[in-house]
Amino acid sequence: MICKGRAWKFGKDINTDVILPTKYMNLRESKELAKHCLENQNPQFAKEAKEGDIIVADKNFGCGSSREHAPISIKGKGIGCVIARSFARIFYRSAFNIGLPILESGAAVDGIEDGHELEVDLATGEIKNRTTGESFNATPIPAFMQEIIDDGGLMGHIKKKLKT
Repeated sequence: MICKGRAWKFGKDINTDVILPTKYMNLRESKELAKHCLENQNPQFAKEAKEGDIIVADKNFGCGSSREHAPISIKGKGIGCVIARSFARIFYRSAFNIGLPILESGAAVDGIEDGHELEVDLATGEIKNRTTGESFNATPIPAFMQEIIDDGGLMGHIKKKLKT
């Protein structure tokens, strides 16, 4: 799977309450949650991010509470993938559970600026900065986890397996 889009760059320790403010926890639909995704961190993101765009963040992205609302709001926004230096453990697992592709690459974080155009090959882990011409490597998503993403998340994957 190839993701192409604009980079939206964020700093370190972006916690789940920053990704989706607590006051929106009563919302259930991913598209409604997406309207408020990262609104306090960058008000333009919730308004202007387009399907396929890519979040790039420093270390410990998704720290804080274990609510799945945060990755659901990102996926609901149509973000192609999230690249970070590192992810909080619970967010990492929640992202795969809901079918949100994530990659770790410190070099990519260092070499990408807000607004750069990116192309990401999730199968190989190659991240191309189409603005600067640089390429970076991340550990590719393992095939079995890519299958979970392709099936729309863990529940979709289980339903598919039960039918076979």
